[in-house]
Amino acid sequence: MALKRIVLRDFVIVQSLDLEWQAGFTVLTGETGAGKSILIDALQLVLGARADAGVVREGCTQADICAEFDQAGGLSAWLESAGMASEGGSLLLRRTIDSQGRSRAWINGTPATATQLRALGEQLIDIHGQHAWQSLTRPDAARSLLDAYAGIDSQEVQSCWSRWSQARQALQHAQSAQDSLQRERERLQWQITELEKLSPLAAEWEELNAQHTRLSHAQALIDAAQAALHLLEGDESGASDPLGRACSLIQDQEHLEPDFQNIADVLVSCVAQLEDARHSLQAYLRRADLDPERLAELDARLSLWMQLARRYRRTPEELPGLLAGWRQELQQLDAAVDIDALHQTEQAAQQQYQAAARLLSQQRALAAPRLSRSITQAMQGLGMEGGAFEASLSASDTPGAFGTDSVAFLVAGHPGATPKPIAKVASGGELSRISLAIAVTTSELGEAGTLIFDEVDSGVGGAVAETVGRLMHALGRSRQVLAVTHLPQVAACADHHYLVAKQRARQGTLSRVLPLATEARETEIARMLGGERLSETTVAHAREMLSMARQAPPRRSAARRGARAPAKPPADASAAHSTGG
Repeated sequence: MALKRIVLRDFVIVQSLDLEWQAGFTVLTGETGAGKSILIDALQLVLGARADAGVVREGCTQADICAEFDQAGGLSAWLESAGMASEGGSLLLRRTIDSQGRSRAWINGTPATATQLRALGEQLIDIHGQHAWQSLTRPDAARSLLDAYAGIDSQEVQSCWSRWSQARQALQHAQSAQDSLQRERERLQWQITELEKLSPLAAEWEELNAQHTRLSHAQALIDAAQAALHLLEGDESGASDPLGRACSLIQDQEHLEPDFQNIADVLVSCVAQLEDARHSLQAYLRRADLDPERLAELDARLSLWMQLARRYRRTPEELPGLLAGWRQELQQLDAAVDIDALHQTEQAAQQQYQAAARLLSQQRALAAPRLSRSITQAMQGLGMEGGAFEASLSASDTPGAFGTDSVAFLVAGHPGATPKPIAKVASGGELSRISLAIAVTTSELGEAGTLIFDEVDSGVGGAVAETVGRLMHALGRSRQVLAVTHLPQVAACADHHYLVAKQRARQGTLSRVLPLATEARETEIARMLGGERLSETTVAHAREMLSMARQAPPRRSAARRGARAPAKPPADASAAHSTGG
């Protein structure tokens, strides 16, 4: 995944720029303030960096940044899942910032968020700035770099830390709130005891009311049943005998009148149903009882039910569910105030964390000397012969999700010197070279296909500068490398050279980027060697530097051992195309 093209519109002091990038090692040079780092800023914005209205060119309403990358490759699954895949396999990012600071973004033409841009950016470009060493003074940054170098996965330690933290919080909460929890438990227990006197069952309330209603009207129900039975079977006024005689009369004549058959069937059914009703009434009267004792029991139970419902401000139907809920709360409180159980859980989580942290510490202890040797070896070729780099491990004051290790980077700039924290190295040149050594050593860690070095060679000169250039050229044989530099020795080693220059126009000061062919490149390197006033000597020196850079055999740093096979040398930089303002 390499950067193919960047297009800018009304960005800072760039009116219009359409620049194609090549594989290999590319440098950007130009006078201070010409806008070399503007291109780096634009790339960072299109990859999700925070935007503000200050990037919009003065007098314009919107800045527009587009970047195209080829061979999305490993990002294909991510793009497809987000609905942002393209048919050609390339990746097109776009971001606009208006004069009010509002920002919009697209990935392959689909609206995207800055978070999505950052997620892609981490896998597309790795930027090393001239002050990169400053972040390495922080233990967390040093620890992260060491873990990345060793390929250490600290996820297990983070998970164990999370479980241990939760167990500690539960224990501390129970210990600090034990008295209040005990009072709450006692309150719940008293309420449960009160409700258990009733022991309300689901749907019992409806059944109790039905029973109470029947017993309350028992005499009326008995009287009604007796009267109905008398009407059915009385000697003079009963319905059974007349209905039976009517049925017999019709049946006797149905052989003469066919229509009587249907009537007879109806009368037979009525006689049968009347007989069923009579038997049912007789059975009801045999078992019917006023039962004043049962009625009193129901009165008492319904009264208690209503009393508890009023006390706890619930409807009677809610009491069974209320009792079940209180019982569950009591179980949870019993667990919460079980200090011994919580303590055992916390101890077990701590032991799991410590075991995972020890394993992580062992992995770091094995990786630290390897990282130290690699960066120390890189320093030797950067004018720090005899200097040493040390990744120092010590026990952290407090454990954390990162483990129990504190990682510090120590540096000795000269033979025999005692390694000191990198922040205490006084020389700016040494800081730049150490930063570059770290950048070169760790450049193979990420998956990003493009490495950008933004003036990391500041404070370097002479033969060291030539070594820096050759190191970057070696990196460029397997990955795309872009460098902003002021050093002619570094620029001479590049496969492609772009000049960033300012010009005055009616619209104000504008910046433009020009690809340099042979003669123009000699002139620019001569300017970098001797300033604006060129001489035959500086031009000849520039021509010699370019010739020597082309003839120099490719070098591979210690960090590059085991890297991918060199790619075919890229085409000449003169093939690039750009348009300035």
